[in-house]
Amino acid sequence: MRFQITAMDPRGSRTTFSREATTAEALSAQLRAEGFVVVALTPDTAAAPDPTAREPDRTLPRYHPAWLKPMTNFDVEMGLRQIASMIGSGVTLLFALQTVQEQAASPRAARAWGRVAEKIRAGRSFAEALADDVKRFGEITVRLAEVGERSGELQRTMTRAADQMEARRNLRTTVVNALVYPVLAVALAIGVSAYLVTMVIPKIADFLKSGGVALPGLTQLLMDFADWVNANGLAILAGAVAAVAAWIVVRLNAHGRELEDVFLLKIPVTGRILRLSATALFARSMQIMTESGVTLLDALATSARLLGNRRCRRRVAAAHDAVMRGASLERALAPAREFLPMLRRMAAVGEVTGALPESFGETARFHEMLLAIAVKRFGMMIEPVMIVITGIIVGFVYVAFFMALFAIAGAA
Repeated sequence: MRFQITAMDPRGSRTTFSREATTAEALSAQLRAEGFVVVALTPDTAAAPDPTAREPDRTLPRYHPAWLKPMTNFDVEMGLRQIASMIGSGVTLLFALQTVQEQAASPRAARAWGRVAEKIRAGRSFAEALADDVKRFGEITVRLAEVGERSGELQRTMTRAADQMEARRNLRTTVVNALVYPVLAVALAIGVSAYLVTMVIPKIADFLKSGGVALPGLTQLLMDFADWVNANGLAILAGAVAAVAAWIVVRLNAHGRELEDVFLLKIPVTGRILRLSATALFARSMQIMTESGVTLLDALATSARLLGNRRCRRRVAAAHDAVMRGASLERALAPAREFLPMLRRMAAVGEVTGALPESFGETARFHEMLLAIAVKRFGMMIEPVMIVITGIIVGFVYVAFFMALFAIAGAA
């Protein structure tokens, strides 16, 4: 039986040809072994369905509540894994994209995958179609798609792209979980304090003043503080709003954002957590890309854009330029003191032995383990501290109140 084939050849060029085979599955496996990435494969008969034809419009109406759900990185990750699994089983790229579109968890995700399929039907490569929406699919995904189409190993590279997204998601979740608890605990302490000062203490003061006795010094201090807060409440609120506005302005400025990121890295405990996270993310990204065949320069340029910390991002960009000028990777990373020292030492070993992906992989695994330990210790340390601070605030109010009651009772 003769089949009509549309595929990307080993050089990355799109080509269309026909070939005889017993089954479509056997032909697809043969083409993959020859280095082709199959885009479409159909029996060469007039009655055969055309896999490049448009699918019926199954999208929900624009006013449907499901459109409120955004397309997340997890949607992209699951889509890439699905594409890799289907391509590995002999399904063509277009059929895989159509299936991902139909199984998408949200209409926005379905529309994004549908657009990729439309661009491939129009003659563009998979990498080019993804690059048009690089903010959604990610720089690494585009790079690995280019390598996969060029090498005929799209299944492997898409799996690695999904692995990178999973690693980045896990790192972000770990860091966020570490920092959210203390922020919530501080907010709770501030809220309790504000409620006591503005609502509870004034009522206690009215009650104590009715006793007609001199209040103890501790109680009087509490009353004076409550009076000052109530008298200057608007000024305090205005100052807080001004501080938040100034912080937003600083973050909108590139230089100011970098200074803020440098400051965060120098905070004793949380700074180490951020450094561990940046080191693990950079090492894992470099391992996945170099292992998949992305050049070192392209891997450095792409990894720089993945880092959230502006100072770390600038260090990697500077390392990219140094390598381009002929420096070794270890020497190029030497000024990047924001990363943990093991990173550049392992990079040096990887360059000498020719096992750079393995060196980056070991570095990533080690620092991911350290990050998990640091987050656990931070949680164990911050919880009793927040309990003590909140207890001191509430206890101070109770002690001051009962001291006043004892003074009133003694004067009676």
